[in-house]
Amino acid sequence: MGRKYVFDFDSTLTRVEALDVLAEMTLEGKPDKDEVIKEIQKITNLGIDGDISFTESLERRIKLLNAHKDHLDDLVGELRQKISKSISSNKEFFEKFSDDIYVISCGFKEFIDPIVKEYNIPSDRVYANTFEFDDEGNIVGFDESNVLSQHNGKIECLKQMDLDGEVQVIGDGYSDYVMREAGIADKFFAYTENIHRDKAANNADYVTPNLDEFLYVNDLPRNISYPKNRIKILLLENVHTAAFENLSEDGFSVELVTHSLPEEELIEKIKDVHVLGIRSKTHVTRKVLDSANKLLVVGAFCIGTTQIDLEHAKKRGVVVFNAPYSNTRSVVELAIGQIIMLMRSVFARSTEIHNGQWQKTAAGSREVRGKNLGIVGYGNIGKQLSVLAEAIGMRVYYYDVEDRLALGNAIKCNTLEDLLNVSDVVTLHIDDNKANKNFIGEREINQMKTGAMLINLSRGFVVDIDALATALESGKIAGAAVDVYPEEPRSNGSFETKLQGFPNVILTPHVGGSTEEAQRDIADFVPNKIMDYINSGNTVDAVNFPNIRLPKQSNAHRFLHIHKNVPGIMAKINEVLAKYEMNISGQYLSTDSEVGYVITDLDKEYNKDVIKALKKVENTIRFRVLY
Repeated sequence: MGRKYVFDFDSTLTRVEALDVLAEMTLEGKPDKDEVIKEIQKITNLGIDGDISFTESLERRIKLLNAHKDHLDDLVGELRQKISKSISSNKEFFEKFSDDIYVISCGFKEFIDPIVKEYNIPSDRVYANTFEFDDEGNIVGFDESNVLSQHNGKIECLKQMDLDGEVQVIGDGYSDYVMREAGIADKFFAYTENIHRDKAANNADYVTPNLDEFLYVNDLPRNISYPKNRIKILLLENVHTAAFENLSEDGFSVELVTHSLPEEELIEKIKDVHVLGIRSKTHVTRKVLDSANKLLVVGAFCIGTTQIDLEHAKKRGVVVFNAPYSNTRSVVELAIGQIIMLMRSVFARSTEIHNGQWQKTAAGSREVRGKNLGIVGYGNIGKQLSVLAEAIGMRVYYYDVEDRLALGNAIKCNTLEDLLNVSDVVTLHIDDNKANKNFIGEREINQMKTGAMLINLSRGFVVDIDALATALESGKIAGAAVDVYPEEPRSNGSFETKLQGFPNVILTPHVGGSTEEAQRDIADFVPNKIMDYINSGNTVDAVNFPNIRLPKQSNAHRFLHIHKNVPGIMAKINEVLAKYEMNISGQYLSTDSEVGYVITDLDKEYNKDVIKALKKVENTIRFRVLY
């Protein structure tokens, strides 16, 4: 006597209520379509929540439908496209357990049978209403002798079926719960993937946001080993809402916090978190990482990653992704704007007007055409700035510690001093390596042309602020634009810097990459990397981890094994797999000096003991099973 599984159809096996879809078809082109559909939906919900008798709900909807037999084929075609996401990805369960699966629905066999037949559920295990047609084929009613057309008909139907063993009901509505309430079903799972009905969820033995969760709880075969709704994601610092939407839509449990968290608060908050999303102000320290036992991934929704202890994250098996390209254009456009504003003294003239002064003058106002722009750091941003600056007629010089190929007519400088000597404007686009502290200090400023301009859109600690303030006071530097500071506040509020008060200094609050477009791009890019790693094990573009790009795998289990890079680990892993007679269909390994990351695809069936054995392999950092 095993378990029996009783599924509802509408809004459970499918994402929709079939009669609502039928209404959309039959009312197409009618002037009152929207009002009638709203009325049908209202009646549907009243019936599902038990607020009117089901018979009344059915009669009223069929009258409003005005449907014909010919509509049913189109309806079935439409419903095939609207199978619930986690139902369609778990066909194996329906195939393996078809003898124990039943459908009890207040919908109609005419459209249910052809849909569930594809999931190995035959017509004799589908209990539903049937339509009545007139001579012309119009749907005029339903078989009123069928118990499912009556109020609480599901109770009577299940009673008559007289199933052996434990009976579990899976549905979205209160009309499914009543079978449990009446004592003829043993458990009721409120299925909330498509719609969350409070009345059903509040009375459920278990709320299951998808079929993966239901199968996990019952230890049944499933498409993914660990339901995504159990994977907790914490997004801090007001990350763009599109990131929240992307990750939630993929089935993860996501929490959004608008500010950064100090270390102690983060340690407390991160205990059950699998994925952490941050921007530049949250510090993921060794202490934070050591307290985050479940943490798999950190997503930095920005370019820089110095706020994360990358080495310790790697040792803990935590993969870090960032967004190295998404805000490039935004930073470049701001740089171009600031070059023009500084050269023309726009900011000084604007401040005077704001203060009620009119000072029309050409003194200190120059065109950028023909001037020398020195770009320090010729990466993604430096190169794109190079192209745009040249397009507006500037001569471009660049300096980079790495050997970078020039774009357009840009001229490479062999030393920083060469670049500083020649430039009318120097703009900094170097990375957040700690060795770059005070990269531009008193010595470097003295090597610049008298009257040159300095722009810093990279990192606050790259420029010695005291030295810059002194140079501005003396006139050695004629103007500056600064977006980043050695110390920045955690959230909006008051702020002080020695650079305040200079008429020819443009100060902005670290907004170089803060455009709606850039934040939107980051909110797409980083979650895609996170989902790719969680869902398939891909580490392409990871900042701190060996990169593995995987082929799509089908009909196999995937084992992810992260270990210390010491000799002989692969041999030990494969020894375990051989001992349990596992057939490997693909294996991928990538290492760096610290860690090794191996992915093994195996034929579908495997002994659970193999997992325990792989976790016990010496020097294992983390082990995870996919599918």
